[in-house]
Amino acid sequence: MNPALAHLQPYPFEKLRALLGGVQPPAGKSAIALSIGEPKHRSPSFVGEALTANLEQLAVYPTTLGIPALREAIAHWCERRFQVPAEWLDPARHVLPVNGTREALFAFTQTVVDREHKGLVVSPNPFYQIYEGAALLAGAEPHYLPCLAENGFNPDFDAVSAETWQRTQILFLCSPGNPTGALIPLDTLKRLIALADQYDFVIAADECYSELYFDEQNPPAGLLSACAALGRRDFKRCVVFHSLSKRSNLPGLRSGFVAGDADILKAFLLYRTYHGCAMPVQTQLASVAAWNDEVHVRANRVLYREKFDAVLDILAPVMDVQRPDGGFYLWAKSPTDDATFTRELFAHEHVTVVPGSYLSREVDGFNPGAGRVRMALVAPLAECVEAAQRIRHFIQGL
Repeated sequence: MNPALAHLQPYPFEKLRALLGGVQPPAGKSAIALSIGEPKHRSPSFVGEALTANLEQLAVYPTTLGIPALREAIAHWCERRFQVPAEWLDPARHVLPVNGTREALFAFTQTVVDREHKGLVVSPNPFYQIYEGAALLAGAEPHYLPCLAENGFNPDFDAVSAETWQRTQILFLCSPGNPTGALIPLDTLKRLIALADQYDFVIAADECYSELYFDEQNPPAGLLSACAALGRRDFKRCVVFHSLSKRSNLPGLRSGFVAGDADILKAFLLYRTYHGCAMPVQTQLASVAAWNDEVHVRANRVLYREKFDAVLDILAPVMDVQRPDGGFYLWAKSPTDDATFTRELFAHEHVTVVPGSYLSREVDGFNPGAGRVRMALVAPLAECVEAAQRIRHFIQGL
């Protein structure tokens, strides 16, 4: 067996199941899960129609590179969304369809890491668990940058030593962050690109929550925005990951893309050809329809704004919690130990949240997620309101 498997940590939801095991919630209260970030809004009907209209493609082997129509739709979406000048993104060289960002983030790490140099894969802390697991199984060492309130829940990149940057092979970014919802400012992205040039590492920007934001007139910048602002038309050392799961409420479609540095994507395509993870053609055609439409995405944001407004009105008087910059999570301070709070909330109110310490790693005796809980506002508005009222009632009884 691969000895690196022994170094993998239990997934947060495994730890959560163990924490809640044996607890009997009140039978008179229905279960409300604010734990798993699975979108629950209705999927756009026209995407399903495009999928079923192309079921004859089940008889076709898909290619790893994907059909030109999908890569072109993705390139044009990036131009519109991130102000990338026309024709900078070559659909044949700078874009690669993937089966969701989770598998792509993992496979990308296996492609990029040079095992012979014992490099670092640097990520925010707390973080999406795939960053760590991918690093370990690629033979790299994970390195964690704490995301603290005093720094807007972004890593303090200025505090990273030159020695650490020198060993870095991949820097994972997540903006808006999971679980914090923090956005990385455009100027910070520009500085990180300069550091990538100086120390020769790859920036892998996980932007799967990029289309969930609050100010309709000011969509958040991404790594491609920084490349465009810098005139960096080769996207050197810069790769972004996007998905239809959150943007379009299509987690079951398993459709996303990777875009950026053509040389890196050429190597990634080679890896994926052997990895055997081509996207089915009917899924690609349905994805074209999704990337070409923004009406359903704007409507999706309206639903999330309504939920944040309602839930924050209920919780703010009793809990230290703020509206995030983006995403669909609340990153709230727990009034007691986060694991204890999670267990007792479930026991008394049948509401499930995730302890922040389960989403972070302890470094030098400090866990930056401890004392916080993550709440995913993915359920319908009425359920989110009911959950918030139960949480408030529980806190008032402490």
